[in-house]
Amino acid sequence: MPISPAIRQRAEAMIAGEREAFATRHPKSQALALEAGKHFPGGVPLHWMLDWETPFPLFVTKAEGSTVTDADGHVYVDFCLGDTGAMFGHSPVPVARAIAVQAAQGMTTMLASDFTARVGALLADRFGLPFWQVTATASDANRAVVRWARALTGRKKVLVFDGCYHGQVEDAFVRLEGDHTVMKSSLLGQVSDMTATSVAAPFNDLATVEALLDKGDIALILTEPALTNTAMVLPQPGFIEGLMEAARRHGTLVCIDETHTISTGYGGFTRAHDLDPDFFVLGKPVAGGLPAAVFGFSAKVEADMACVLATKVPGYSGIGTTLSGNMLTLAAMRACLEEVMTQTAFDHMSALAAYLAEELREVVASHGLGWTVSQIGARAELVFSEKPLRNGAEAAASIDHTVERALHLFLLNRQVLVTPFHNMTLVAPTTTKADVDKLVSTFGEAMTLLCGKGEM
Repeated sequence: MPISPAIRQRAEAMIAGEREAFATRHPKSQALALEAGKHFPGGVPLHWMLDWETPFPLFVTKAEGSTVTDADGHVYVDFCLGDTGAMFGHSPVPVARAIAVQAAQGMTTMLASDFTARVGALLADRFGLPFWQVTATASDANRAVVRWARALTGRKKVLVFDGCYHGQVEDAFVRLEGDHTVMKSSLLGQVSDMTATSVAAPFNDLATVEALLDKGDIALILTEPALTNTAMVLPQPGFIEGLMEAARRHGTLVCIDETHTISTGYGGFTRAHDLDPDFFVLGKPVAGGLPAAVFGFSAKVEADMACVLATKVPGYSGIGTTLSGNMLTLAAMRACLEEVMTQTAFDHMSALAAYLAEELREVVASHGLGWTVSQIGARAELVFSEKPLRNGAEAAASIDHTVERALHLFLLNRQVLVTPFHNMTLVAPTTTKADVDKLVSTFGEAMTLLCGKGEM
């Protein structure tokens, strides 16, 4: 059911009113924005922090568990959680303690720490791949995987899915225009044509993937198990498994990027579905919010890597930085894997997210709207579509930025945070049923106004 012009018109009025209310409620944030703006464009150290659509940035003084406190003293229930970076809550006690202890004993040396063997064993046991490397971000991990895949196969092309997200990896900045792969026009400063080495395919379309693999020039399929950085698209039964089987028949490597879908459960989507990819990437939350990422790989890939390294020309490989795998990161990662990312935590998160999803569905249904709510473990998302989405094109068509902005601002002014990029919510181990009920009731108030059943 398309969003009606009347709802969109009321959304525009809601945005105007909520921006005005935000400005009134946040004088200290406004003053901080003016001061910071002398040296940081827009008053923020990263331009993404302006995506909340507030008249000036919101400044935070504290983030703990599932709450965030702003400079004006307002305390928010946080369902954004750093867009997955703090998926296990802000400053989990075991991670904060490990960081404090390690910080006093050294942070970065470009040498292995005594945590290395333990972290490697934890990762292998959790995710099923025997070999690992540590990077500073998931973008770095995905870049490394792309380089390795090309080096191992001798092929140039990477296959990604229309609507995907893999961080700053240039090879993933392509999309479908009809049946043709084109570069995303949003990419700044790109001088080479990525369509020469990257190809996009529709998600959940094995036939198209098979046809592309038949050409014999694809080194790597880089994919999320579900599209998560657009309106959420879940895989149809058997799609990921069929994808991997087809890749093996064609000599193409597969990387599962679980930076967002780690929400699925204790071992991510990969272990939940008993997958055996060639590569596995996990970023953001693996060190409890400290910038870090890992990529894992099979024994065969490791053996092939050794052969490549033994014969390559001496010099920088283009993989790794001096901060990769530093002592502080390994200490935080050990604490997070052992004490925070537990089965008990995931059981709580998934059950509460299922409750959240069902409650949101009831609110939508009570207003006669045909919208859906998708869920993958601890992640739930409202989608402006009558049926679950199948691919990136359907996801793009379902998005309505005006209605999204209205909902997000309405929630924010009532001290509930959701991810600003779309209608995504995350449940942390510290999230309570009362937190979920507050989100649902506030969302219900917003829907009453947007549907013309109350006065703004």
